[in-house]
Amino acid sequence: MQLKISPENPFEWFALQANLVPIPLLHAQVMPVMAKAVLEAADKGVFDALALGPQSLDELVTSLRLNRKALGELMGLLTAMGYFTFRKEQFKLTRMARRFALKNDPQSVQGMMIFNNRVVWDWLNHLGDYLETGQGIQYHDTLSPQQWQYYQEAMVAASSAEAREFSRRVPVSKSATAMLDIGGSHGQHSAALCRKLPALRSIILDLPQAIEQAAPLLARQELGDRVVHQAGNALTDDFGENQYDIVLLSSLAHHFTNDQNQDVASKVSRALRPGGVFIVNEFIRPQTGAKPELVGSSTDLFYGLSSTAGNYSIAEIQQWQETAGLRPYKVIWYRTLPGRAMVVARK
Repeated sequence: MQLKISPENPFEWFALQANLVPIPLLHAQVMPVMAKAVLEAADKGVFDALALGPQSLDELVTSLRLNRKALGELMGLLTAMGYFTFRKEQFKLTRMARRFALKNDPQSVQGMMIFNNRVVWDWLNHLGDYLETGQGIQYHDTLSPQQWQYYQEAMVAASSAEAREFSRRVPVSKSATAMLDIGGSHGQHSAALCRKLPALRSIILDLPQAIEQAAPLLARQELGDRVVHQAGNALTDDFGENQYDIVLLSSLAHHFTNDQNQDVASKVSRALRPGGVFIVNEFIRPQTGAKPELVGSSTDLFYGLSSTAGNYSIAEIQQWQETAGLRPYKVIWYRTLPGRAMVVARK
C-alpha cells in the first residue's frame, strides 16, 4: 500500500510519464494543507457534527460557530479528499470518515488527529535542527500532564485496529498464562489477547507519568486484575527470570538505541519460560535498495526527530533476539497497517 500521485485521465498519465508534473510542488504546497485540514477538522468537531446525519454549510456554521467562508473552503477540500459527499446542498460523512474520524467509533483515529494537531505539528519545526545535529527532541522528557493525556489517547487511536489483528494472528500458545507488556500503557494489545486466551494475565510495565494518564483507558477494557499496570522503566528495571510465556515490546523499540534494545532483549530472554515468545511489534525500516515503502520510511524519520532513535530493519531486530539467546520464529506483516510487522522469537 502506497500513498502516491495517480493520474485520473490519459492526459494526466502522459504528463506524469513525460515528467511534466511538478511533483515537489504538490508535496510542498498541497499535501501539508491537506494534512492540516484533516487535523483542524477533527479538532474543531467538524466530523462529529455530522455524526447524526447530513447538514448544510449554514447549519454547520451555526453549530460549530466557525466562519462561513473559511469552513466552506475546508469542507470543499475534505470532500475532494473523500471525507464527505455533497448532494442537495448538504454534506454527508463517507463510510471511511464515519468509521475512522468520529470520536466514539471503536476504530476512530481521532485521538491521533488531536495529538498531532495540538502537539506534534509544532515538532516538525525542529526537523531542520535534527538534520544538522542528529538530536531529536526527546518528547517523553518534556510532555506536560495535558500533553500526556493527548498522547495516550493518540496511542489508543493508533492501536485499536491493530490490536484486533494482533490477537488473531500472533503465534502464542493457547495455554499461556503470564504476559509482560513492556510500554503497553493503554493495554489494548494485552486486553485483546487476554480476551482470546482465558487463562492469560498481563502486567503492563510503563513509566509512572504514562500510567497516570493511561489508567482510565485501561479501565475501559473492564478486565479487572487480569491486566494491571506496574510502574517502572524498561531500560533500568529487571524483568525477573522464567516468569512469562509472552513478552511484547510494541511501539517502543523505535525510542531506544540499538544497544538499549539489545539490553532489553537480553532481559526478556531471562524472563521468558521455555517455549515462550518475544514479540517486537514495530514499523519496519526498509532496507536500502529495497522496494520503496512510505510508511516505514516516514515513521523512521519521524521517530528520529521525536526520539533520536528511529525504525529498525527485520535483520536488526532479529539480531537482538539471537544475541539474547532466542530463536527467530516468524515475521508477520500486518494486513491493515502497511510497513508494520510482528517480529517473533522463541526461547
